[in-house]
Amino acid sequence: MKAILTSSLGGQIKVDGKRIPTKLMENNGLFDTIRSLWKENSNVLIISGSPVFYDKNDSLVSCLKESFSLSGLSFMDFLMCDDRNREIINRLSEMDVLILAGGHVPSQNAFLKKLKLKERLMDWDGLLIAWSAGSMNCAETVYAGPELQGEAIDPDYRRWISGLGITGINILPHFEELKDEMLDGMRLIEDITYSDSMGHEIIALNNGSYIVTDNGTETLYGDVYSIKDGVQKQICKYGEWVQLERNAVD
Repeated sequence: MKAILTSSLGGQIKVDGKRIPTKLMENNGLFDTIRSLWKENSNVLIISGSPVFYDKNDSLVSCLKESFSLSGLSFMDFLMCDDRNREIINRLSEMDVLILAGGHVPSQNAFLKKLKLKERLMDWDGLLIAWSAGSMNCAETVYAGPELQGEAIDPDYRRWISGLGITGINILPHFEELKDEMLDGMRLIEDITYSDSMGHEIIALNNGSYIVTDNGTETLYGDVYSIKDGVQKQICKYGEWVQLERNAVD
């Protein structure tokens, strides 16, 4: 299995609250990488990051079908799996491409466990594409940083949860958008993420940056930052790439 783990896939913009399809993101060769691994007339299955928000999921799959077509990627089936139709995961063996959508990390994580996706992926050999929460849930141990009001101050909120084990990297997406964000009266990055990085390494991706995993090799593309023990440093720049060994990141 090859995996492309992105901060943002592109393919949509919102105008007056409505999704408008666009081409997939091309930054740092993201679309070229997807195209190089895409099988003609692929069967595609999307797993929702918001499994109980059915209208949102219907809108997303409709938009992405047009987006992939606009980008010149051919497909046969293009299906959505959410809490209405969990049984569709039984068709995974028919799928050439599995997409893990963005959403709320713990909600999607719980849904992936219901689907027993980690076990199902052990003998699946297709192309996995993920963005945002979907990318985060690909870690062996997922950093589910607080994002909703109340989560940062909830003593029972779990910031580290088991994931799919596709990567050893703890991903934090949309980094450039989060730098000035506040949550529960705290700075999201300096007060929350830096504190959570004590004893851990969190890899922050700007939109347009991504990670490719292939046979134990992990390669970073674009603007990527390491946050570890409260210290931030840039480890890859726009237009560049850096290769890591499997599990090189805690």
